[in-house]
Amino acid sequence: MIIGVPKETASCEKRVALIPAVIPSLQKGGMEVHIESGAGVESGYPDAAYTEKGGTIVASRRQVFEHARILVQVRTLGANPEQGRADLSMMQRDQVIVGIAEALSNPQAIQELKTQHVRAFAMELMPRITRAQSMDVLSSMGTVSGYKAVLMAANALPKMLPMLMTAAGTVTPAKVFIIGAGVSGLQAISMARRLGAAVEAYDVRPAVKEQVLSLGAKFVDLPLDAGDAQDKGGYAKAQDEEFYRRQRDLLTKVLTSSDVVITTAAIPGKKAPILITADMVAGMSPGSVIVDLAAERGGNCELTRLNQTVVEHGVTIIGPENPASLVPYHASQMYSKNIATFLLHLVKKGEITLDMEDEITKETLLTRDGEIVHPHVRTLLGLSQTPE
Repeated sequence: MIIGVPKETASCEKRVALIPAVIPSLQKGGMEVHIESGAGVESGYPDAAYTEKGGTIVASRRQVFEHARILVQVRTLGANPEQGRADLSMMQRDQVIVGIAEALSNPQAIQELKTQHVRAFAMELMPRITRAQSMDVLSSMGTVSGYKAVLMAANALPKMLPMLMTAAGTVTPAKVFIIGAGVSGLQAISMARRLGAAVEAYDVRPAVKEQVLSLGAKFVDLPLDAGDAQDKGGYAKAQDEEFYRRQRDLLTKVLTSSDVVITTAAIPGKKAPILITADMVAGMSPGSVIVDLAAERGGNCELTRLNQTVVEHGVTIIGPENPASLVPYHASQMYSKNIATFLLHLVKKGEITLDMEDEITKETLLTRDGEIVHPHVRTLLGLSQTPE
């Protein structure tokens, strides 16, 4: 059972799907690991580190695809639509493809994978259940993104974050406002607190208030009725435009008094809601900073530009394309653990076992036997719920 690790080809991607440290555990599970030469270099894992742990370095990408029963990637075709299409011709019938697929945002790419008769799995669709926590790539990468967002903001802010009492006078702490208290938001709160900032946070889900307070931040209560604000997986549900309009009105006062705003609001498979308009930015103090972690999904700020830092009305707006990849060493370490655990779930006694009664397998499997089998993806493509 050969696991293939090709080099990531997306221009914004420095992570690698498997790091050397997980190879021994996969070998115990009856798997060999073949790595395309140089696949781990950008994330800090040279070829020699893989061979030391028992991995096999393969000279060409085509060889990786030819020999592997299972291919693991950070970004599969759906999450890498430009360069990823070049891999289609190298895929083999019944080969297993595992990685982030952006299946709900780019279901058309799943159509292309279907034609290759591969068995594709989307790691971002991992169910939020206790058994799957160690496979949850959204949580692990959200942790990295929240951490990095605070550092990016601190670097751009013309102020220091902590309160300092010096002979030259007292420096008041910077005010940091986090919008969205999911995994990335909670990590941003924790990081900003460590750096000494005065932190406030808001989330449409009242259930996260306790978590925000436990990290030493103030929870901003807005008089809004969001109804059932989260889905069964714990993610925030999309609201109607009238709700977002009222939300923006109430958020304006908090924004005008904030030095840093970090937005993390994203709805799986949908464009990110606009929470900060151009007029709201104009009301912020010059020198303030917005870091928009939803930039890849259109942004929570109306003025965000993907992969750019722009200054509007004196406010710096940062729209990172792939913030987890800016910390590739540890992001790869965490992602690799998620992938390795998933592989050990799929492979039993050296053979691929697809138990369609198992929630983890059922919720992540996209294609099989030349058909799209994921109900949600089929709905997005206008197909019947089950293959004919």
